[in-house]
Amino acid sequence: MSLALVQSRALLGLEALPVTVEVHLANGLPSFTLVGLADVEVKEARERVRSALQNAGLEFPHNKRITVNLAPADLPKDSGRFDLPIALGILAASGVIDRQRLAGYAFAGELSLTGALRPMRGALAMALRLYQQQNKTQHQDGDALALVLPTASAQEAALVPGLAVWAADHLLDVVASLTPAAQPDEALDAPGTDVEQAAGAVDNSVDCCVDDAANAPPAKPQTDETPRKAAARQRPLRPARSPQAAADGAVQGMRLVPHQPPVQRVHNLP
Repeated sequence: MSLALVQSRALLGLEALPVTVEVHLANGLPSFTLVGLADVEVKEARERVRSALQNAGLEFPHNKRITVNLAPADLPKDSGRFDLPIALGILAASGVIDRQRLAGYAFAGELSLTGALRPMRGALAMALRLYQQQNKTQHQDGDALALVLPTASAQEAALVPGLAVWAADHLLDVVASLTPAAQPDEALDAPGTDVEQAAGAVDNSVDCCVDDAANAPPAKPQTDETPRKAAARQRPLRPARSPQAAADGAVQGMRLVPHQPPVQRVHNLP
């Protein structure tokens, strides 16, 4: 089924109301349609998402009819906060990332044409709303209770205690943490496979060829990773610390928990 659901939030005044980004890929005349009472900057996400996926080395389904619905339809949506959830929905509907892992998180962030994540306004309102809803419903409504945001916005959301906040600098950082795990049989293609096991399965008539192959230096593994993908995969984990105000315990009269844990990097998504 080429359908993916991604949770996000729309900013309406001081409220951050839940929005479900529904992405459907179908056969037919190639198009990219975005519906759901979206403002001009939200509709422009089509071009930002397309360019971000391509420049990040990810596949964009050019030959599909793409329909993106921002539900509920009667709630106004503005800003570029839906760029990240739209991009993740397209990748999940295409099978690039595991759509099951999208559950339990709310995504927001504006994408640059290179795939880098830019901060957006309303991160603190999103965190407060999720925290209040978490305490009222006690996880029974199935809404996302953790936030995945650009690093600058994650620092702002970290002012709310008791809420899991994950930070990312690039679209590939999020994609790498949501990619399906390799299957066990794929280990046979990994570099360093025992040559002796392969030689035992070869007919005796080609023993000489097997001996030559065993003595030959191991071939480098084939990979289709772009330099940006490889850099994201090899990027060391570095904590994004909360603002100094959070450590002090008070910001503009709001009572905060002193010594709040640092914001988690998105590479460590459970």
